[in-house]
Amino acid sequence: MLVSEILARKGNKVFKILPTKAMMDAVQGMASFKVGAVLVVDANDVTQGIFTERDVTRCLAAHGAGVLEAPVGEHMTRNPLVCKATDSVASVMSQMSTHHFRHMPVFDNGKMIGIVSIRDLVSNSLERAEFEAEAMRAYVTAS
Repeated sequence: MLVSEILARKGNKVFKILPTKAMMDAVQGMASFKVGAVLVVDANDVTQGIFTERDVTRCLAAHGAGVLEAPVGEHMTRNPLVCKATDSVASVMSQMSTHHFRHMPVFDNGKMIGIVSIRDLVSNSLERAEFEAEAMRAYVTAS
């Protein structure tokens, strides 16, 4: 299965924020949109980085609550690993597991077209496994 199929099911809406916005704006946006990551883009919508729940946690632990007023751009993960819509779900899951992160921006022809989370990928894999198991049961029962 390809990443493009995951995006087709879940949609390609992505919460974005400018790097000059306060971390608190990012946190409130993530809570409002019920997502665990925000893409940090410049005024021309060019990706600068990604800011995740883990970034928030690390910043709070290191600097205290006052850090929430700092610009997102100071604490985002720069140059995040990205995938293509044509990448396989298995390869993206492997990259996420190897590098210990849970969100990956998806690009197509140099343009960001969505973001996938490990939850999206695992849920899809479980649904697919259940479907295949049911098909196998139906095949065996029909024999």
